[in-house]
Amino acid sequence: MFKKVSMGILSLSLGASLLAGCAGSGEDADGKVTLELFSNKAESIETYKGLIKEFEEKNPDIKIKLDAPPEAETVLKTRLTKNDLPDLMSIAGNATYGELARAGVLNDFSDSELLKTVQPSYADMIGRLVGPEEEGTFGLPYATNANTVIYNKQKFEELGLEVPKTWDEFTAVLDKVKEAGEIPIYFTLKDAWTGMISWNSLAANIAGEDFAEKKNAGEATFVDSYDEVADKMQTLVEYGHKDNMGVAYGDGNNKFAQGEGVMYIQGNWAIPEILKANPDAELGVFTMPVTNDPAQNKLVSGVDVLLTINEDTEHKEEAIKFIEFMMNEETAKRYIDEQKAFSAIEGVFQEDPVFEGIKENFETGTITSFPDHYYPAGMGAENIVQEFLNKKDKEAFLKKMDNEWEKVQNR
Repeated sequence: MFKKVSMGILSLSLGASLLAGCAGSGEDADGKVTLELFSNKAESIETYKGLIKEFEEKNPDIKIKLDAPPEAETVLKTRLTKNDLPDLMSIAGNATYGELARAGVLNDFSDSELLKTVQPSYADMIGRLVGPEEEGTFGLPYATNANTVIYNKQKFEELGLEVPKTWDEFTAVLDKVKEAGEIPIYFTLKDAWTGMISWNSLAANIAGEDFAEKKNAGEATFVDSYDEVADKMQTLVEYGHKDNMGVAYGDGNNKFAQGEGVMYIQGNWAIPEILKANPDAELGVFTMPVTNDPAQNKLVSGVDVLLTINEDTEHKEEAIKFIEFMMNEETAKRYIDEQKAFSAIEGVFQEDPVFEGIKENFETGTITSFPDHYYPAGMGAENIVQEFLNKKDKEAFLKKMDNEWEKVQNR
């Protein structure tokens, strides 16, 4: 899931200075090529720094300038309108990727040997984002993620709790935690996107992963399909803390790391942040049990990072060299180990024991995609969901979701 991290993270530049006035790529006085790598993930900045250093040592004629701005999707869309796209992009597999692909500004990897190394299910996911009207594969799925319930193992043990397999078991666990005087779920809803972790887990398993197709075909609406999703969303926030809407993601990671809250509904990307704040935190994860049929409770997993190239870059050969370096099994393993992510590349596995609770989902394929990745770009679903959790008017909320979808589609 694409994450808009509201921290004052400045765009980073790596490597030597660029030509004056150059947006990112070009050749400098000593004939070295500089490529701009645009990333939408603040969490991976340090990982990219290390990988770029390694790449530059192996390729002394190429420099990589990393740009990881806040509100990255907005920045990227603005740059698209100005015909100023970066050479290399590390972005989420979501509706924005679909927009860029349909705009014809990305390199087509259909005939690339690199595509053959990608797990077909993730290639299919990004294919659905582009739609049937565009033939081609315009990005390479690289790292994948998962929406999980992260839990404090020590507190589970102290309270005598077991990992729930059904919705009823889940709410029973939440009740026990509440009765013990602890915060069952630590929410960070000041950052609207964090509400979409719970939302996507509920929606994928209740409304189904074909909702977007049906909605666009006029065969489904939020009013008809999302009633139970909205109800369960409201149930979950009742198990939060006194200031659900006042805490941001970064603060939530720190609070949970220091023992506030027994569970934290977040993606795997939060785990390195929590461990950074408290290396001794004993964490486990499980798939949110959304229904009372364990076989129907799928893990929401999607393309967190795909790698792509600006079709019009003047240095495609060098850009492909960097992509090849990133897709190498050794590099891919280093990325997922540092980021506590999963790989879209065949044969590269996440072996950290913290993920034991969702390992079976990956092994058996009980996985489904992020519903909001197929919502129209610009709909702002996270803000509408945040407003609903504040105002609690379900009927008005579901109607607004339908209206905003149609408004964007009819532009």
